[in-house]
Amino acid sequence: MADANWKIAPAIVEDEEPIAQPAPAVKKRARSRPWWLILPVLLAAVGAGWYGWSTYGKQSTTDMVVTETPLRGDIENSVTATGLLSPIKDVDVGAQVSGQLKSLKVEIGDNVKQGQLIAEIDSASIETQIEIAEAELANLKAQMIDKNAQVVLSVANLTRQRALVAGNSAAQSALDEAIAALASAEANVDALRAQIRKQQATLKDARISLGYTKIYAPMTGTVVNTSATEGQTLNANQTAPTIVTIGDLSTMTVEAEVSEADVGKLKTGMDAYFTLLGQPGKRYPGKLRQIKPTPSTENNVVLYYALFDVPNPEGTLMMNMTAQVFFVQSSARNVLTVPVAAVRSGVDDKSGEVTVVTASGAREPRKVETGIRNRVRVEIKQGLSENDAVVVGAGSADKAASSSSRSNSRRGMGGMPPMF
Repeated sequence: MADANWKIAPAIVEDEEPIAQPAPAVKKRARSRPWWLILPVLLAAVGAGWYGWSTYGKQSTTDMVVTETPLRGDIENSVTATGLLSPIKDVDVGAQVSGQLKSLKVEIGDNVKQGQLIAEIDSASIETQIEIAEAELANLKAQMIDKNAQVVLSVANLTRQRALVAGNSAAQSALDEAIAALASAEANVDALRAQIRKQQATLKDARISLGYTKIYAPMTGTVVNTSATEGQTLNANQTAPTIVTIGDLSTMTVEAEVSEADVGKLKTGMDAYFTLLGQPGKRYPGKLRQIKPTPSTENNVVLYYALFDVPNPEGTLMMNMTAQVFFVQSSARNVLTVPVAAVRSGVDDKSGEVTVVTASGAREPRKVETGIRNRVRVEIKQGLSENDAVVVGAGSADKAASSSSRSNSRRGMGGMPPMF
């Protein structure tokens, strides 16, 4: 039994050898490929890359320039300010007589015409005063009849006394008394006539006051404020109480606050415009009408008020709107412009110098003729074309890409440079 086992063991070994032996032979053939020939090439490539980066990479970063091509668009040089809108004309309509406000016939926002009845004050007290004045006047006129009769009597008596004195039938004293009586009667007439004129004036004033109980619009416009309510008692003895305020909103006035550093740049008649917070893309143009000589001082800052008017036919402009105001000193349309940082000033305001990157990558200075200049851009009249690459600064590649992106964005928006 032991012999049988011994004989089987070699047989098993013989069966395994043909299967196990080929595998190591295949692996030896794969490892024998000339991979070591590729290693020097890889090492050389890595070394060259490291050397190029260390030698030229930093230099290109430090020597990188930001360029921009000139943009064609509009440019202007302006004085900027903020202001408020108000009606070109407004008036406070008040009461000239005291009394209770019987009725208020308008509300805020109502459009009124000149001469339109807008309020009424209780007139009972004034009507009573008119009746009293009329009765007193009638009494004085009745007294005038009596006084005139006294004058007639005095004249007749004087005539009679003169005849008697001439015939020595009466004493001279009787004639003197007749003369004095006539003078007194005539004086009474004159005094009463003056009282009648005074009473007539009193009656006239009462009738005028009666007219003041009805309040009419002094101008065509819009009711922008009401200061009294129906039933309120108005006292006009000291000051005229305001009932409503009417404004002419067909034309609005912009009252801009200009600093003392900029007010010297303004001239009456110059072009101006403003934009609103809710309509940033819409301009409302006008002409500078007035610069008020008296400034205001806020926190030690001196501000002058510059006024110009704009039409408001549609009524879209409202009172006390905040306006961003621009007073245009100079402007040009459809011209080439470059950033201010790209231009080095020349011998005068009309010349300058820029650096242009040529097609070969070289940089060359170029003389240019400049025009309008504001805080952001400069007009180029001569010396550049739209295809030139103008150096605007130095920086990294990321900065250059950012500048290129901004340039493309401005071109996509129609090439409009900043206005201020």
